[in-house]
Amino acid sequence: MNAETQTKNSPLFSKTVAGPHNFGAGPSILPKEVFEEASQAVINFNNSGLSILEVGHRTKLFQAVIEEAVSTLKELMQLDRDHEVLYLHGGASTQFFQVPMNLLDEKALASYTDTDIWGTKAIKEAKLFGEVEVVASSKDKNYSYLPKDFVVDPSSVYLHVTTNNTIYGTQWQDLSLFFNKKIPLVADMSSDILSRQMDFNKFDLIYAGAQKNIGAAGVNVVVVNKNCLGKVNRQLPTMMDYRNHIEANSLLNTPPVFAIYICMLTLRWLKNKGGIVEAEKRNNAKAKLLYDTLDTSSVYKGTVAKEDRSLMNAVFTIQNPEVEKEFLQLCEKENMVGVKGHRTTGGFRISMYNAMPYESVKALTDLMKNFEQTKA
Repeated sequence: MNAETQTKNSPLFSKTVAGPHNFGAGPSILPKEVFEEASQAVINFNNSGLSILEVGHRTKLFQAVIEEAVSTLKELMQLDRDHEVLYLHGGASTQFFQVPMNLLDEKALASYTDTDIWGTKAIKEAKLFGEVEVVASSKDKNYSYLPKDFVVDPSSVYLHVTTNNTIYGTQWQDLSLFFNKKIPLVADMSSDILSRQMDFNKFDLIYAGAQKNIGAAGVNVVVVNKNCLGKVNRQLPTMMDYRNHIEANSLLNTPPVFAIYICMLTLRWLKNKGGIVEAEKRNNAKAKLLYDTLDTSSVYKGTVAKEDRSLMNAVFTIQNPEVEKEFLQLCEKENMVGVKGHRTTGGFRISMYNAMPYESVKALTDLMKNFEQTKA
């Protein structure tokens, strides 16, 4: 009997937990309540006899959906009257070029932080529209930490930051570091939006692909201070100008109706669960459980500087690479989905977005500890 067979037959690993437990980085876990209501709406939306998939985007039926999606997000984020909420086509990658197109003139300067693959891609796109200065980078250590000591040119029209890094597992914990620069602030919050309390009004523009904490893939959320718009000299394509989308209430053309509906349901769920305040408490508890397991282990090893660890995406390896495959097979057997790390980093990645229940993280850490007993 080989080691793998012994592990699978061990009483330590008898299947006692429900599943699947979805730790995928995105598209990611959504609340069960959202699935249940959305599945009914696909057949009969609000007793209209129509599917949400065939409802016209300018009908009263959908107007109520997008109005709630906008108003609930404004309420959760406590936005002031200067900030507008948009639901747009495309993922966050579209915003890599739409942001500088709207904010950065050809001879003007924008400052960017380079702390992951997504920041690097945003920098590449911004250079198509104006001057870009990389003010901070952690590329030298494979993005395993976040640089804190950096200077921003005061003439910068904005400072761009990626608040959480899904691939490398880092997250800016102290955002006052950026607020204190007194430069208009732009943030890619795709993977940690609504996961913790902050003053969202301090950002001039926030964008986020919905498929982590807000809803399903296919829609991009943009929160923009309308006072920062209309200052570039270039002519903008109609669909790329944020002002046009604001004027049309995100209905400039046919929006991704179903994806926005899922956002509305998820935001409603978050509000009913106590909003961001309670979400942060739950997220802190989940992250503490997982990181405590890593820190007390002789088998697993975290790859991120402790002060920069993400509450959303925990990244780690196993000290002995020869047993990584065995651990992944065990996770698969026990219905732990999405545990494998990104192809550029290897190892393992555990994503713990708002909808991830504490019980799933507990099931995973129990499995990790039991597996470690066989390797000690």
